Amino acid sequence: MSIADRLLAAWYEGHPALALLRPLEALYRCVVTRKRVRFLQGQSPSYRAPVPVIVVGNITVGGTGKTPMILWLIEHCRRQGLKVGVVSRGYGATPPSLPWQVTPDQHASQAGDEPLLIVQRTGVPLMIDPDRSRAVQALLACEPLDVVLCDDGMQHYRLARDLELVLIDAARGLGNGRCLPAGPLREPVERLAQVDAVLHNGASSDPEGGFAFALRPSALVNLRTGERRALDYFPPGQAVHAVAGIGNPQRFFNTLLGLDWQPVPHPFADHAQFSAQNLRFTPALPLVMTEKDAVKCRDFASDDWWYLAVDAEPSCAFVAWFDRQLDRLLP
Repeated sequence: MSIADRLLAAWYEGHPALALLRPLEALYRCVVTRKRVRFLQGQSPSYRAPVPVIVVGNITVGGTGKTPMILWLIEHCRRQGLKVGVVSRGYGATPPSLPWQVTPDQHASQAGDEPLLIVQRTGVPLMIDPDRSRAVQALLACEPLDVVLCDDGMQHYRLARDLELVLIDAARGLGNGRCLPAGPLREPVERLAQVDAVLHNGASSDPEGGFAFALRPSALVNLRTGERRALDYFPPGQAVHAVAGIGNPQRFFNTLLGLDWQPVPHPFADHAQFSAQNLRFTPALPLVMTEKDAVKCRDFASDDWWYLAVDAEPSCAFVAWFDRQLDRLLP
């Protein structure tokens, strides 16, 4: 187990040694709190876009289902007749220049895995740049849009926002409730009272003061051919090599178990780079990975490599609430 994995386990399962990190946590809390106060008081420069900006993010380290929710928001806005674009930091991307517009034919190393997944799945205009405000300006300069979704960027206060949606893993929650490095929080827990909506991934019903959403597997997709197969393509009890380079790999492995398959888990670091060599496992079994990982593996995939397409399903209450926000924000 890597140091990062050990630290993540300590945040969510507890460890007395974390108390040694509390002085650093206090310093971190001071910095992030002061940064937000300066934004709220107008003391820090920020860019206000001429169209509504909706930030979709989290206050915890680790995966919360953000990318599937972005995909749902794109399609929902389109069903309302809206032209939607996306900006992203582009974690791990190495584009020739910034800001950089992602197209479906680019490589994940250039565009970043999550931005490339979003563009390949939806064809949405998407700009990457660690400076989200610059990304929004560049996107609006080349695309007539009605609304912009910001993939992550909760703490990027140089971009003014009209709506903040925070995602939480319902199973893991907020861990020990402490900020980095003594806990998994990017901002103090009090920040949740200041956002517009909190969505709980995996909650069975809408919790008090928030909304539930689920991630539903929809199909198996072959990496080499692109063919889609129903989820009963593999018989009950099928053993598969399961690859997940995401913030919470266990959630993916649990999903495969829920489909009545027998995954042999191969967890990787979030945004890990793959090769044919480090995905060569024994015994010979079909390999199933996440869609985010698949965009980095198509060039060297074998015939029996698949990714599990997953769709976000928010509660009816959230859908109704979100539609009211769109009506409020748009002319």
